[in-house]
Amino acid sequence: MSNINEMNLGPRWYVAHTYSGYENKVKASIEKIVENRGLGHLIYDVQIPVETTVETNDKGEEKVIETKLFPCYVLVKMTMTDESWHVVRNITGVTGFVGPGSEPVPLTDQEVEAFNIETHSEELSVKVGDMVTVISGSFEGFEGKVQEISEDKKEITVLVSTHRREFPIIVEAKDVRIAE
Repeated sequence: MSNINEMNLGPRWYVAHTYSGYENKVKASIEKIVENRGLGHLIYDVQIPVETTVETNDKGEEKVIETKLFPCYVLVKMTMTDESWHVVRNITGVTGFVGPGSEPVPLTDQEVEAFNIETHSEELSVKVGDMVTVISGSFEGFEGKVQEISEDKKEITVLVSTHRREFPIIVEAKDVRIAE
């Protein structure tokens, strides 16, 4: 896996395939290794998406049942490096990552949102009037003033200035940082 470091995309969600019934063991093993080896800077989160339902039996007793949405799969938020790849890949019960051949493919932002795996809401570090720098995307490197923030706090309208005029651009909140 020598080209893993070359395709490093930063922290992204990847899907590890496991033996049937090993999902919880794999999750616990990854979390234990991250803690023991101090790999929190490479592996951030491990999730097993479940659906919780309440069933009532004949006697009227309610029972909470958790059903795995994707049996045999564990979702891992990690920065893909040779080290992190080997850690996850060599855990007992893991058969590999989802992707062509042995190359792991990260989930898209739309898939992460659809699977609802990032339940924590990040606090927005910018407010209207702040000067920001766009750090990724089509407008990377542009600086401007925050003009508007969407209700869901996922998109920000930034008024950027070129040599001739000012114009508003809409970027994702994760793509901006306070200008230095």
